Amino acid sequence: MKINKSPWIHQLDHTRKSSVLSTDLDTDIAIIGAGIAGISTAFFLLKYTKYRAVIFEQGKLAHGATGHNAGQVVARFERPLYELVEEFGLEKTKKALQDLRSSWVLLDEMYTDANLSILFSRVSGVRGFSDLNQVLGTLKDLEIEHIAGLNPNKMLIQDKAPFRGLLPKAYENLFEFVSHEEILKKLETDNKDFHAVVIDQAACINSALFCQEVAGYLLKKFPDRFFIYENTHIIKTVLKQNHVLLDAGKHTVHAHKVVLCTNGFEKLDILNESGLEVDKRFHHNVIGKVGYMSGYLENLNKAGAAIAYYTKDSDPAHDDPYYYLTRRPHEMGDEKHNLVCVGGPEVAINDREEYLNDYDYPDKIPGDIDAFIKKVYDPDPNRKIDYQFTWHGLMGYTPNRVRLIGAEPKNSVLLYNLGCNGIGIIPSIFGGRKIARIIAGEKLEESIFDPRVDAKS
Repeated sequence: MKINKSPWIHQLDHTRKSSVLSTDLDTDIAIIGAGIAGISTAFFLLKYTKYRAVIFEQGKLAHGATGHNAGQVVARFERPLYELVEEFGLEKTKKALQDLRSSWVLLDEMYTDANLSILFSRVSGVRGFSDLNQVLGTLKDLEIEHIAGLNPNKMLIQDKAPFRGLLPKAYENLFEFVSHEEILKKLETDNKDFHAVVIDQAACINSALFCQEVAGYLLKKFPDRFFIYENTHIIKTVLKQNHVLLDAGKHTVHAHKVVLCTNGFEKLDILNESGLEVDKRFHHNVIGKVGYMSGYLENLNKAGAAIAYYTKDSDPAHDDPYYYLTRRPHEMGDEKHNLVCVGGPEVAINDREEYLNDYDYPDKIPGDIDAFIKKVYDPDPNRKIDYQFTWHGLMGYTPNRVRLIGAEPKNSVLLYNLGCNGIGIIPSIFGGRKIARIIAGEKLEESIFDPRVDAKS
């Protein structure tokens, strides 16, 4: 089955003109990748520095992971906070969490500066849990959020939950008991497997359309300092002591610095003339996972939603513990409909294995998504759902599931803003602002996002 029809790509301006690199070029900052990370990096560089910036995209703008996600915006890590505390310590984890939460303001800044009118739906982000281990792990994280001064919402737990008597008293200020009906209502389900919920800030956005519109704004606002070259594959980067050379096939690009804003699976060789190995470490620093999603239209009779369901029976073969759902008005066509998008199944791919846009969509996965929807969200046994969209996208996971943001320790002319880790929009925007601060010469305190010399960074 070879289907990859994304609702976000569907909404882009397919008459937009693009340019391919046709000559040698000199610029201050070269950015590789024209997704949410690359566009955000360019935005903050152009706004807060005087440098020239050029984006190189081997395909089309926002047609990679940015155009093949579920459209859900959250400021979280896809890794337990208590594990991050064990690895990095409490203070660095607190600061990283605070940085992500404050990055909603950065998204608003981009939206406001570019005077965007595209749909951006702020919603309650709801996470539903089925068993004691999920609840205890989340309570540990809420405790860390509380210590960080973020005042998280209390977890709501069913008053007759089967594990009620096993909840530690140390967490009793972090949760409250409510009826099962209230739990299920917040999760929009009749499935009684769920016994607890946490609600926090979330949003729904077409990040591909967002990138397209912000890029258009930047091209008009900074015509002498910014350009985008699409269908331009950077084959090799040669890192010198104070500058970098980019091999674009027939043409060469000279830049003072290069920022990789990719998923880590592009065909790119990195040569460091100092002799210190960078290429192998970079390519082994990102693990690829193909995420699969389906979408369909329903009546416009519900508000927007962003829900994650941690079920008891997640399929371990997909190597992902939960399903996620977003619901929002469909921006094109019939305004009487909501677009419901559901994802969850993932399949890992080997290091540096080529990912193609028409990558096989395993026949089993659409059935798994449909079965989940019927079991949890839309239990009508007589309803046959017409999926207008079925798509997949490549996500880059760093080994510790923390985004990589900052300068390469072995040669600072190379910087990174990469590693989707399953939750990429807010971290990408935060990363863009941080990269701009680094290039502007600011001395920043150490962070869990910093690239490190050891293999786990």
